[in-house]
Amino acid sequence: MSKTFQGRAVLPGHIEGEALVTHSPFNILASFRSSLLFNVTGKAVCGDHDNPELYQKVMTGKILCLPGTIGSTAGGLLLETAANRRLMPKAMLFSEGIDSLAASGIILAEIWLEKRIVTVDQLGREFLDRVENGQDIEIQEDGTVIVG
Repeated sequence: MSKTFQGRAVLPGHIEGEALVTHSPFNILASFRSSLLFNVTGKAVCGDHDNPELYQKVMTGKILCLPGTIGSTAGGLLLETAANRRLMPKAMLFSEGIDSLAASGIILAEIWLEKRIVTVDQLGREFLDRVENGQDIEIQEDGTVIVG
């Protein structure tokens, strides 16, 4: 049975995809650094040893479900760089509010590169309690998220 959540569309879009879930704060630098510096696969594989839910999992093309982000002030630049190299997630869904560093990266990717990472925040803790890796997710323009 599907469940619907209403969030705030930070960068709206109507897409569907597969969930990749973490209940820990997402460290953008630790997660993307190796893939951006040493990538030979054409996919971003999470390199954050401190996030066992995501470590060694492919992030490219997934709908990344997370509470929020942590880490370096380079986080926004790394998201923009991942988009430039077509290694970014398809979407980012935040149970909490998006932080300014992650927001800057997705906005720069949209404005400078015309590459959109659909982003919705303020989905609530229940969202993360309900969504599981591999589940189908539909995101609507108004920030509605349907977890299949």
